[in-house]
Amino acid sequence: MTQPAARPPAAITPVIYDGATVQDVANADCDWDHFDSASYFEHNYSTAREADIRIARIIARHFAETARLYPTGGRAIDVGAGANLYPALAMLPFAEDVHLSERAESNRLWLDAQIEQPAPSWTDFWRVISSGREPYQRVANFQQSLRRRAHVQAGDVFKLPTGVYNLGTMFFVAESITTMNKEFRRAINAFVGSLKVKAPFAAAFMKDSSGYRVGGRDYPACPVDESDIRRSFAEIAHDVKLDTIEDTEVRSGYAGMIVVTGRAGKKK
Repeated sequence: MTQPAARPPAAITPVIYDGATVQDVANADCDWDHFDSASYFEHNYSTAREADIRIARIIARHFAETARLYPTGGRAIDVGAGANLYPALAMLPFAEDVHLSERAESNRLWLDAQIEQPAPSWTDFWRVISSGREPYQRVANFQQSLRRRAHVQAGDVFKLPTGVYNLGTMFFVAESITTMNKEFRRAINAFVGSLKVKAPFAAAFMKDSSGYRVGGRDYPACPVDESDIRRSFAEIAHDVKLDTIEDTEVRSGYAGMIVVTGRAGKKK
């Protein structure tokens, strides 16, 4: 298959942020604690859309196929969990402790409430994730397992511990917290660095995003494509596979979604 041409990482497309055209917005510039979690969930995950169904199947297959790598009682992390539970659901059979690491106070409160009483759409996602996959079918009641195993914690993607987790996910975080390519790369390095060597992971990215609006507030994005993502994982992970989901249903200003699966650490 022909690989896409590499794109130089220096050029960042200006985006609209707080009503003005800007070049650089850092993660620290944003008011994350007032992120409108309910609005984001309603728009993105209150129903299981086809694009997310495809993504959920990809990551569930990846984790199920690498199940032998998980020691009993291991720990997992979802970095920047936000208002999304299906990455955590995909890791549920493989860890006794699933850390939902989240910077925004509003998202942490939302996650706590959803763990206690999951919205109906998470049952739909669980059916997709568990269908035909024996490790998931061993989970008798995913809601009870979620309440027992998932723990919400305040976290900063740039301050994650090193080499701690047996598996991990990071969905729509690195490219959706900044306009700056250096922060995008730092976030990926920190995520993979928090995993043990050879630990399986899954990550997802908005392709060529120009920023987004949630609950009347603008948030920045770093426009990236497949070549940017391949470069970012090349020296820190192995068995890396990319799947591009051609979807523009969620909002305007992006060109689809890119799912990455692989294992932490450079192959020797």
